[in-house]
Amino acid sequence: MVVLHPLSDFIDCDAISDSSCSYWYEGRCLESGNRLKLPRTSMSEAIAHGLMQELANNDCYSCEGKMYGILLVELPNGEKWVLKAFSGLLNGCSVVDGWVPPIPGRDEVAFEEARTLAQLDAIKQELLTLKQLTERQQYETLLNDFEQQLQAMSDRHRDCKHQRQEKRQQICKTLSPEALTIALEQLDEESRQQGIERRQLKRQQNAVLQPLQQLIAATDTRISELKQQRKALSRQLQAQMQASYSLTNFSGRSQSLQELMPGGSPTGTGDCCAPKLLHYAATHNLKPLAMAEFWWGASSANQDKIQGEFYGACAERCQPLMGFLLSGLRPNPPTPLPCREGGEVTLPIIYEDEWLIAVNKPAGLLSIPGRYRDRQDSILSRLGHLLPDGMALASVHRLDQETSGILLLARDRQTHRQLSQQFQQRQVHKVYEAILAGVVTVEQGVINLPLWGDPENRPYQKVDWQHGKPSLTHFQIMAREGDYTRVEFTPLTGRTHQLRVHSADVRGLGITILGDRLYGCCAVASRLHLHARELRFKHPQLNETIHLHVKTPF
Repeated sequence: MVVLHPLSDFIDCDAISDSSCSYWYEGRCLESGNRLKLPRTSMSEAIAHGLMQELANNDCYSCEGKMYGILLVELPNGEKWVLKAFSGLLNGCSVVDGWVPPIPGRDEVAFEEARTLAQLDAIKQELLTLKQLTERQQYETLLNDFEQQLQAMSDRHRDCKHQRQEKRQQICKTLSPEALTIALEQLDEESRQQGIERRQLKRQQNAVLQPLQQLIAATDTRISELKQQRKALSRQLQAQMQASYSLTNFSGRSQSLQELMPGGSPTGTGDCCAPKLLHYAATHNLKPLAMAEFWWGASSANQDKIQGEFYGACAERCQPLMGFLLSGLRPNPPTPLPCREGGEVTLPIIYEDEWLIAVNKPAGLLSIPGRYRDRQDSILSRLGHLLPDGMALASVHRLDQETSGILLLARDRQTHRQLSQQFQQRQVHKVYEAILAGVVTVEQGVINLPLWGDPENRPYQKVDWQHGKPSLTHFQIMAREGDYTRVEFTPLTGRTHQLRVHSADVRGLGITILGDRLYGCCAVASRLHLHARELRFKHPQLNETIHLHVKTPF
């Protein structure tokens, strides 16, 4: 089975010269304690984009959403080749021609796995049947009918009670004692009859609903039992797989998942792209140079993955294995970052004084660290390690991870507060440059569409006239280049994804920014073509206007 692929299957090798790093797969060696790293580079991302094009041209890859990955490797003779892998199963198959095979171990428990999966499927089908029990709807309908009858009866009885009270007051004034006694007894008897009527309806309700309640309760008990069985079977199968899956690193050492994660691991550990790629490379004398993983296909209800977006090692399944998998790997020469004057290797700093610092953020790098372990690499964290006062830095504003350009950071609290006020009061002049994946017919204009971020669908933003915040953007066409349009944007507000939504929404320009897969761009592109080109603000300490400008990289 062919597993190694030439670079030319994915990219024009002559067209990719930059090999900057946008993410590190990393872990700590269990023996030495050293931190081990493998980069995701611009070349590995370009190779991944080539694979995306291959996936887009074949409908069988769009049936289910999953993670895919590529690993750029070097043979002992120095030649560079590519491995590709998918997570889990692909259309029900674990072995597919052209893709890295699963890690050894599944075959050892194949029979037990098939038997357990059949049991789990039978449980699933029974659960579906029990959850669709027709008596549930029948019970709800009857209960609703009885409640309506009881409510109508209560309303009628309440009216009758008021009438009786009024009648009592009236007859007490007009009737003789003997006649009054008889009349009051009649009113009391009417009240008793209505009480009997209510109790009869309640007994009828219990007689009809109680058998249904008992059946539903028995069904719910069975559902609970089945769920416990399902949980126990899944755990049993997972334990068997953990004991049988054996990973090998670049030191030639092999260990089972059970040994590597003695506390247990989530379902699917060992079936992800990164472990499959690195295990295959380690067992076939291939040196990894760079890796890239991305999502392709639709997302399920409990996932927030975006088709075509790159993702790091997942915190639950892959990250705990990275230290072991990378052990023994000879490190690649470090990828140099742009230098500031003086030759010190650091981020591309374009302005610096004792109060603030501005950098030209590359696309693919976060402005500040994210919540999870695989999203810690950022401008702020890198500067925190590179500069003597780095830990005191604070970002004044943010750029999307996919957006490149000028990012401003303050070196003390007072400067941060004063600059933040300028942004909040719209006193900072910002200019962005973008390429749109289509032809814009108007030359310039203003887009005024309120934006709202749905908390159930983060980070997606949308136009919402009821909940949205005012968002204003001025645009100017710079050039039309074939089927694309180069645009200059001047945002007058600073909402999340403002330019991306104002471009994509039909009430704005109606054309997505090239590479913006979150908002529907289908054109193949190596990045989001949005760049923060200019920034003009008043220096809070020097009291002079600072105008920063960087070249657009596309």
